[in-house]
Amino acid sequence: MKHIYIKIVFLLAVILTVGACKEEDNLQPEGLWELSVPSIVAPENNAKIVLDENNASELITFNWTAATSSLGYGVYYSVIIVDAENPDYENPLMEITAENGGKGLSASVSYEDLDTALSLAGFNANTDVNLMWAAVAKSLSKEEMGTGNLTVTRFENEIIPTQLFISGTATESGTDMAQAISLRRLNNSEGKPSNIYEMYTSLTAGNTFMFYSEQSLPAHKYGGAEDVLVKNGEPMSVAEDGEYRITVNLDNNTYSLLKIDRWNVKGSPIIGGWGSDEPLAYIGGGVWQATMDLVDTGGFLFRADVPNEGYWNYLLKRVVGTANEVIMESQAGDQGLSYEDIPSEVKGTMIVTLDLSSNAYTYSIEKDPNATEPIETPETLYLFVNNTMIEEMTKDGDIFNNTNYLALQNGDVVTLNTASDGTGSSFTMFSNIGATDTPDDIKASVSSDLVAGSDEISVERDQAYGFSIDFANAKFTWSYYNLFLFHWDEVNQKWDDRDEFLLTYVHPYKFTTTASLKAGFDMKFFSPWDNDFGADDPSALIGTMTNRGGSNFKNITTDGSYNITVEVTNDYASATYEFAQ
Repeated sequence: MKHIYIKIVFLLAVILTVGACKEEDNLQPEGLWELSVPSIVAPENNAKIVLDENNASELITFNWTAATSSLGYGVYYSVIIVDAENPDYENPLMEITAENGGKGLSASVSYEDLDTALSLAGFNANTDVNLMWAAVAKSLSKEEMGTGNLTVTRFENEIIPTQLFISGTATESGTDMAQAISLRRLNNSEGKPSNIYEMYTSLTAGNTFMFYSEQSLPAHKYGGAEDVLVKNGEPMSVAEDGEYRITVNLDNNTYSLLKIDRWNVKGSPIIGGWGSDEPLAYIGGGVWQATMDLVDTGGFLFRADVPNEGYWNYLLKRVVGTANEVIMESQAGDQGLSYEDIPSEVKGTMIVTLDLSSNAYTYSIEKDPNATEPIETPETLYLFVNNTMIEEMTKDGDIFNNTNYLALQNGDVVTLNTASDGTGSSFTMFSNIGATDTPDDIKASVSSDLVAGSDEISVERDQAYGFSIDFANAKFTWSYYNLFLFHWDEVNQKWDDRDEFLLTYVHPYKFTTTASLKAGFDMKFFSPWDNDFGADDPSALIGTMTNRGGSNFKNITTDGSYNITVEVTNDYASATYEFAQ
């Protein structure tokens, strides 16, 4: 039995040894077999091909001779096309698999596909491109190629992308191409897509950005400088951090950057009406937002503060026929749209959002969930200054207003009470009248929470104030007007080049300034556009003027510096003035 076991073990050892020798014989060491080089057949070396965009589907067919493996291994083929000036075979401009699943001796590409590949590589339209093409043969780990030169003339007209994205270190999404931000493609006057793109976004100075036709490579890439767009150009940058409107025109290869300091709400619903602004804050992603008190119904718009531009140059209004889409007033005609002031029927503390991030610019107004709870509206309300009752305020629903603008000084105190002798219910707020970061606004105005309480309300700025006490929204709102002297060359229609001199308020109801004035220029006193004072005698240096009446002043006959004094009535209906040289 022991002998049989030894024989079996020996036999197995022989079998395994023979098997191992046979397997080793079949694995030829690298280099012990050869792969021949395929020879190009067509297009012949140094051929020239003109790509005809009128026959974009026409094919270019590449042919070559077969490559053979010395041991008969299978061979697969492809064609690669590279820039002859910089032949990078590892990263070709195009690679085409041979017919019959890679086993054939030919491969084809259409004029359109080749032109697109050349365009993506940065070659300009209607130019000759020097290329090299290679028939690549692969068998197991071996590779051989036969090469030839080829000159191709691109289509006469450049490819214009139908979408555009921005990416780079200066952008909100960084350099991750998958997160590149889409630009909005604008319509033309017929309502059809144009080749003009636009977006609102933030950019950081000292960094760069470029435009791309895709959110991945390969893609058409655009750089440039000084408003000129260049395919495969240098990355672009901005000098200042901030929010920008970016416009790209692929018809004439230009771009523009408009820096926007802020968007504002302007109109009837806000405190101060059309004479005031409510700023929105940029929250990212092309969206601006703010919480504000809407104290009235009526129309409004969004206005952009743009450095070195006119006050009314950039206005967003509602697209007629839509619920909440907006359009730049100056662009509506070019896009075949009409516009209107945005209507508002709501009051209270609202969250106003302007969304300029998508293909339809929109706005929304929503109730602030953290708004102050309303206070029961009393039947009467009296205004006291320094413990002296000044007047019974006028009631309009849930809102009380003072009759005329009240001249107050720094250090005065204001109280509110439901009884004329101060024995009724009292109301207060916990901020000072006249406290504002924008004291020189046309109509400075601040709204604060109204609460029950007898605390005195301090005045910190000399001015003539209007008050609005809204119990439904629990808000105490104060406002005052600033007065400006507009001074312009009417004869030569230089309104846009006007001087706007801000007058200084002097208690009570007076405004003064010193200004350099030109003979023959027109002038008016404004709180644009709530107060518009015209002269009763346009040629007089001293006289009276009427709000929304009279004529332009034309009383300066000698160039020089003038001391100017205005005293308004407490309802701003009229005023006296004096110009003294």
